[in-house]
Amino acid sequence: MTTTDPRTVVVRYVEAVRDGDAEVVRASFAEDATWHYPGDLPISKVWRGRDAIVDEFLGGMEPLLVPGTLEIELVGTTAEGDRVVAEWTSRARTVHGAAYDNRCAGVFTVRDGRIASVVEYTDTRHAATVLFPDHDARV
Repeated sequence: MTTTDPRTVVVRYVEAVRDGDAEVVRASFAEDATWHYPGDLPISKVWRGRDAIVDEFLGGMEPLLVPGTLEIELVGTTAEGDRVVAEWTSRARTVHGAAYDNRCAGVFTVRDGRIASVVEYTDTRHAATVLFPDHDARV
């Protein structure tokens, strides 16, 4: 990473996801980073470690989406110290034939120029309906 400015780190990460730049996505995270995804979906938990976040959580979304349909748009950021709140939209076609269109917000903590933690807030009901239509949260 060439900068330690927290807002710049987070914006570069979101743009790398948007652009499919896997090298920058991986380099954006501290080795011991965490990502908390809310709810009771198959992906809902605290993901621990850069490899788990990038390979299992983020990479685990690829099989659910029609290749080439993912669109990420950064709506805005607010930064204070090492914390950055980012808001983005995610749109894609799912392999189930549905349109995924979700607004997300994440509270990012940046340490030494890398993302150390993320707490994401999103519409998990929409995610459940279009990404995991066969998932029964009551089980």
